[in-house]
Amino acid sequence: MSAEAGTMDQFIARQPILDLNKRIFGYELLYRGRPDRMLGQVSGEQATASLLSSSFLTGDIEVISNNRLCFINFTQDLLEKNLPLNFPKTKIVVEILEDVEPTPEVIAVCRALKEKGYTLALDDFVYRKKLEPLLELVKIVKIDVRLTPLNTLTRTLNLLKHHNVKLLAEKVETKAEYVLANRLGFSYFQGYFFCKPEQVRISEISSIKLNLLRLLGEVTSNEIELERLRDIISSDVAITFKLFRFLNSAYFYLLQKVESVKHAVALLGMKELRRFCLLVIISELATDKPDELVRLVLVRAKFCELLGNSVALPESECANLYMIGLFSLLDAMLDIPMHEILEKLPVNGVVKNTLVREASVYLDFLHLVEAIERNQQKNCRRLQDNFLLTDNQVQSFYIEAAKYANHLF
Repeated sequence: MSAEAGTMDQFIARQPILDLNKRIFGYELLYRGRPDRMLGQVSGEQATASLLSSSFLTGDIEVISNNRLCFINFTQDLLEKNLPLNFPKTKIVVEILEDVEPTPEVIAVCRALKEKGYTLALDDFVYRKKLEPLLELVKIVKIDVRLTPLNTLTRTLNLLKHHNVKLLAEKVETKAEYVLANRLGFSYFQGYFFCKPEQVRISEISSIKLNLLRLLGEVTSNEIELERLRDIISSDVAITFKLFRFLNSAYFYLLQKVESVKHAVALLGMKELRRFCLLVIISELATDKPDELVRLVLVRAKFCELLGNSVALPESECANLYMIGLFSLLDAMLDIPMHEILEKLPVNGVVKNTLVREASVYLDFLHLVEAIERNQQKNCRRLQDNFLLTDNQVQSFYIEAAKYANHLF
């Protein structure tokens, strides 16, 4: 961001890194470029320096990373200039890029960083004998499990057994890749494997989740009344408890405690009460899934809604966009094909078409936030140009959506 102008001059994307329990361990922050420059015109030094200054100097780092570790790429030049020392060791993991040569200067800097308590990682690791001095200093080794043939991968892991390092599997996009990496001894997993159904099958949904799905259907219905919503909440102790906790949190800055469902309903109103119920039900449906899955749909929901507002869509359509983002990973939450789930929900045809990825007026809204998640730069540029949006606007929507998800989560 430009400190003088107070506006953003570049865009940051993030990719989740999960641990063995599929809990969020950190995020890799990725530089997406500036409106006036294509990424190919930006050097690695400029990209990292811009990403770091924008993130840390504006405070957006807490929102983007949700107070988790930030994995950040450092080039040879930035390492030799000791740039990582300018940033807190508790916030970043220093990723040493694959083309960094282990010169005496680099080794000395890395040794000093380790002694000061920084966590070091080797990015896109391919074993070379001359990397041995760095392997003695780093804590994490990242390996691209998609690009590395299995025999090469096995050989590399055998060599790494002699070093006290944790293994991080990059570009894990499927359940099969996650299972393989887990079996091979990886401790961390970067990618979106958790966003896909683990086992697409034709079977009965568990009775608990079926009840939640029926409840979701009721809340989704356009004909539901405020009194019916109040009855739904009152009949479920867990939802009632969450509603009170939600309203009594600092997020609402209420002057008095909420002590009854009737009081809560009066405070929230129909729109927000329906939205609250949707959030609780979605989180309950995903109880046996990685937390990041729920956080991701919350970001998508808010981002799509903000995008709808920016192009002056009516409130009802923005509500549809919010629902699309929130429901976009229901198949991964339930391990059931999306079309099968939608048969049980009374959502309108345009929303259904979007969720099963058929042509609809809402599809590009969902595609844009997904392109941001995966740092698909050409798609991002094309889609935001279609919406007549600048990088600054898209970045501000993304940060606001991340902030929203952090609050609710």
